This record gives sequence, structure tokens and C-alpha cells, in this order.
Amino acid sequence: MIIRKATIEDSESIAAHLLLAMEEIIYKFIAERDAKTAYYFLLHFVESENNQYSYQNCYVAEENDEIIGAVAVYDGGKLQELRKPIVDYVRLNFNPDFSPENETQSGEFYIDSLGVNTNHQGKGIGSKILEFLIEEYVTKNKQTLGLLVEEENPGAKKLYLKLGFKPVGVKTLVGKTLEHLQIS
Repeated sequence: MIIRKATIEDSESIAAHLLLAMEEIIYKFIAERDAKTAYYFLLHFVESENNQYSYQNCYVAEENDEIIGAVAVYDGGKLQELRKPIVDYVRLNFNPDFSPENETQSGEFYIDSLGVNTNHQGKGIGSKILEFLIEEYVTKNKQTLGLLVEEENPGAKKLYLKLGFKPVGVKTLVGKTLEHLQIS
């Protein structure tokens, strides 16, 4: 398996993988529970530049010429700038009152979403992607990585703690309370 910077040609796979990780959140964004609408919403932004879900901010895990995982990660200090196209689009097309809370901030590179193909889950792909990000951002570039984890996902939290992430607080996103973890 290789992990590489994504290209625009990876957009359809990236959108599908990110949707696995963010399904409930995207449904709240678009104010409906429709998987096809959610996928095309994400695809629109993955294919576009200069937003938080853009292929420019993604890495993909590839095995046998198939993308089996994707992750979106970006500078938390640029959240407002990267989120603006999404907020504008949601307000125009789905929910005029859309106003999401800040899920990250300056001082960290934020792992927004990490999705692994359902046929490859449980094989350590997510761990390998996280280890890759820790190596790239923390070890090589002396940055802090941050992410949010749901209380209802103790398995993910256990993995993050095992990899060296530490609890630093609590954040709210689309009304949901999440634990904020970081590694430096």
C-alpha cells in the first residue's frame, strides 16, 4: 500500500471515502438524509480548489491501483477561508441559516475526515494513514495534528490515544459534542 498526495483524478474515490467518515455531518449540512445528494455535494467540493474538502488537502491510500482510503487534512488557521465556499453553497442551496461551529483553530493541522473502504476496514489501513500523517506533519515538520472523536466511537479514541494523541478539550460541530485530541 502507498499513501500519496491526492490529485483531481482521485476526486470520485475521495468523495466516496470521506462520505463514509462524515455521513451524518453531511446530512446535517444539506438538511436531508440522501446518500446520493451527500455524495454529489462532497464531490463538488473535492473537485474544486481552495476549500476544506478539496483534493488539494487530501491524501489517498492506494493498493493494487485502487484507492482504499482517503483523508482530508489542512491548516486549522485557514478554517474560515477554506470553509467559506461550503457555507455559502449550503446557505444558497440547502439551509439559509447554516452556521457551523469552528472545529479547529490556528496552531494545528486538522484531520477533518478519514475514510477507509468498507471492504478494507479492520485491516489497519486507518492506522497506517494516521501514522503517515504523524510522520509527515509531527516528526518531519514539527507541527501539531488535531482531530475530533465522537463519544460513541470508543474504538477510534483508543486507537488515537495508542498512536500518541492526547485529549486537549471539547468541541461542538453541528450541535454534536466531540472530544478534541492532538499530537505534537
